Amino acid sequence: MCTIALIGLAGTAVSVGGALMQGAQQQQLANYQAKAYEQQAQADAQAAAFDQNQERRKQDLLQAQARAQAGASGVGIAGSPTEVLAANARQGQTDLDAMQYGSQLRQNNLNAQAAISRFQGKQAMTASIFKAGSGLIDGLSGLYDPARSVTFGGSSLSPRASGAIIGGYTGLY
Repeated sequence: MCTIALIGLAGTAVSVGGALMQGAQQQQLANYQAKAYEQQAQADAQAAAFDQNQERRKQDLLQAQARAQAGASGVGIAGSPTEVLAANARQGQTDLDAMQYGSQLRQNNLNAQAAISRFQGKQAMTASIFKAGSGLIDGLSGLYDPARSVTFGGSSLSPRASGAIIGGYTGLY
């Protein structure tokens, strides 16, 4: 009988351990996913900075060409050529701002995904703790056998044995 109880207890321990390991693995996976999202956000920020730098160089080159053309045509850099150059500069800055805004949106999305992934990992770990606790309770309650338990207020002996004790059993002496 003791062997069956030990086997039941061992099975319960394995079930509890398995539930906890599953939660820990899910949390670890969620943390890796979160780190990947954060690295992706950082890579996007670097790519956006590079693209903005390239765009600035392109705009500077276009502005220089526009000034050179205006000078070569004999028109002074005053009046409408200045206004055109200023409008081009404003449009260029608007383009750069749009690039930065788009990058920031992508970074925010990736960082939010990282936070969600970490939250899901914590939830998986918490769920595994509850699952392990439930398995432990179920396993331990399965070991309890009411037919073999001690009862108070009554006898767990057979009626014949109870009668022998009450009647003064003297067979052993």
